[in-house]
Order: sequence, then C-alpha cells, then structure tokens
Amino acid sequence: MKPIGVLCLQGDFREHLLTFKALGIPTVRVRKEEGLIGIGGLVIPGGESTVIDKLSKIFGLRDSIIKLISQGLPTFGTCAGLILLAEKLVDGTQTQQTFGGLNVVVQRNAFGSQLDSFEEDVDFVGIDTPVHAAFIRAPIVTEIGADVSVVAKLEDGRIVGVQQGNILGISFHPEVTGETAVHRYFADMCKSANF
Repeated sequence: MKPIGVLCLQGDFREHLLTFKALGIPTVRVRKEEGLIGIGGLVIPGGESTVIDKLSKIFGLRDSIIKLISQGLPTFGTCAGLILLAEKLVDGTQTQQTFGGLNVVVQRNAFGSQLDSFEEDVDFVGIDTPVHAAFIRAPIVTEIGADVSVVAKLEDGRIVGVQQGNILGISFHPEVTGETAVHRYFADMCKSANF
C-alpha cells in the first residue's frame, strides 16, 4: 500500500499520524510539495480552516492539492478538513478559499464555541459499529449535491459525514477519541482506488 499523506501545516495532524500508526498503515508528513509525491491518499486534519488555507498558499501546496483531488486522489477531511473540501461555505471569511471537491455547502462552527464541544456515538454507513466522535467547534453540511452520499448523521438529522467518490468529509474528530474505524475505512478507500 502507498503511504497516506497527512497535511501537517496546522491542527491535529499528530493524532491522525498516531491513529494510522496504530493500524500499521504507512504515512508521510506533507509540509512541502515533495510530500505529495507517491502518496495513495491525503488527510486534511481539523484545526483552523482559515490558517490551513493561508499556509497551503505560503508553502506552495494549494494548487497541487487541488490538482490531485481533481485527478481522483482519495482525500479525507475532518472538521476543518471538511470545510476545506467543500465547494461552498455559508459563513467563510471574505478571503477564505477552499480546495473544493465535495459538492456540498458547509456551515462553519455550527455547534458554537469550544465550550459547546461534545462527544457522541454516530452511526456511519459502511462501519458495523457506532463511531465514537468528538465534535469541537464543528461544521455541518447544510446542502448536498446529487452525487454526494450521506455517511453519518446526528439523531436530529444534521449531516456530519459525506462521501463523493474518493472524497470523504466528516464534521467530527475520531482521531482524538481513540477511534480507528473511520481511518481504516479511509485506508480501504485508498486501496480500492489504487491511485
């Protein structure tokens, strides 16, 4: 299996690296364009979406990431990563841009501030048991395109996980709760894609 790249500009990339390590899945830290060479998938971690956007431009990664996503590179975004994969934001800053790829509309910080963070078990299509997830200043998906599948919802119907082809985006952080099933699911996506 080709290594999975983890975008290591800002956010909780260390937790993603540790989760893949626990699963025995090889990873590469992506900080420069060279880190994108030869990877079989890419993880965009949670953090500050506006900061990751700015740093991707400063480090010359933005255009290459967009190109790889458009070519079918399996890509997995958690929290801020979901925001960065959305084609449209309802409440982005004036200068904020996304990588795109997911035909969805996302609302940032939909659950409130850090103080409103919570953990919950979420049913996930394709995973047999509920996923224990942390929601930390999490976004939600407010609209989906016809080619997007909903893979996770809260009990109240709010969409917190979507998949479109080789792109997976979730509102929550399985990597901070000791949960490995979603990372295994993404690794299987990478193997199937054989990018």
